[in-house]
Amino acid sequence: MKIVGLITEYNPFHNGHLYHIEQAKDITNADAVIVVMSGNYVQRGAPAIMPKHLRAAVALEAGIDIILELPVCYAAGSAEYFAAGAVSLFEQLGCVDAICFGSECGDYRILEKLARILADEPDEYRTLLQDALRSGMSYPRARQKALRDYTKDDSLEMILEQPNNILGIEYIKALYQKKSPIRSYTIKRMVSAYHDQHLTGAYSSASAIRKLLDYASQSISTEKDGMFDEPVMSEVLTRLEDQVPPSCIRMLEDTHRSRYPIYANDFSLLLKYRLLRETRDSLTRYVDVSEDLANRILNRVNDFITFDQFCDLLKTREMTYTRLSRCLFHILLDITKEDMAAYREHGYCQYAHVLGFRKDARRLLTYISARSNVPMITKLTQTDGLSRTGLTMLRQDIFASNLYESVITDKFKMPFINEYQHQILRL
Repeated sequence: MKIVGLITEYNPFHNGHLYHIEQAKDITNADAVIVVMSGNYVQRGAPAIMPKHLRAAVALEAGIDIILELPVCYAAGSAEYFAAGAVSLFEQLGCVDAICFGSECGDYRILEKLARILADEPDEYRTLLQDALRSGMSYPRARQKALRDYTKDDSLEMILEQPNNILGIEYIKALYQKKSPIRSYTIKRMVSAYHDQHLTGAYSSASAIRKLLDYASQSISTEKDGMFDEPVMSEVLTRLEDQVPPSCIRMLEDTHRSRYPIYANDFSLLLKYRLLRETRDSLTRYVDVSEDLANRILNRVNDFITFDQFCDLLKTREMTYTRLSRCLFHILLDITKEDMAAYREHGYCQYAHVLGFRKDARRLLTYISARSNVPMITKLTQTDGLSRTGLTMLRQDIFASNLYESVITDKFKMPFINEYQHQILRL
């Protein structure tokens, strides 16, 4: 059996994702598609706009065989952590033949060349990188300059400015460093760019779709005691009919303002509470939080109003909004440097948490379970096979999910659903 793996967020699921699935199966001649998907928090340093179970259900209807959850420590991490965690999970399964990812350039050879430089770190490249960092550049800019100077290729600067290219490089690098037998492929991203804010043809970006959903959410009728203006949502869904599969339209209509949308600002009070309890020493325990950032957080905490506003307040030339947002979520979710070091030491992912599968993929699930080097978790109470490190990772995931659920409860006045109560999806 030939299996292809996809690393995704589906935030939300759209036609570009459907194209990715079809192309991945075609390019690799795969018999089955397994997805590793971010849970309730995503790599750009934000909560997912809607819960993982809604996004997973739409993906299963679109033809994915099995969906596994990427642990939150990687899902909300830098591109390097995100890629290393996802690749390690596919590696641990012991039966994935290939991964296929989207990229803006669509040129695998260029991405592989850059990945090998970053993995091997030749002396000349390392010197150029250190020189750029000493000049005051942020790490991403310093790396861009060092790679451009090392390869003497100015065209690489544009390659390294595109988020899917950067992730693709990290996937290839992770596979290369692990000497993995898993092959990797890339397909060119369709039409719209990752950050495009407007609908484009039939392949708009998730950013554009989220912006439209945000517009719908903000449209509140003042004539009906603050009730939602249904005609606006109807108009938005009509505009999205060409952008997402029918199953996604149904989900967007049925769960709007009962399960989604969720934004970073919905976590504002939770974050403020957490920051008020922190000290300079405790803040530097969290992933990506330096002494300088810890000092700036403490110096400005009295000026905190909202999550977004605080990120803007702390932002500098070297520290982007996205990086700051990730740091703040690391603090909120208690993701520490010590924990991450332990996870790396023990092989990154400690288990494969199954969010859902298609009923006709039961035999595939059995096939994977027989070959996996880590426990396959279909019930969160099944923890007998987990190490102490694995239990720490799982508890972190459960806490993060319950925190997200508590925001849903508060925002939409819906009953709280504990993570243990969520049933595995079977479509």
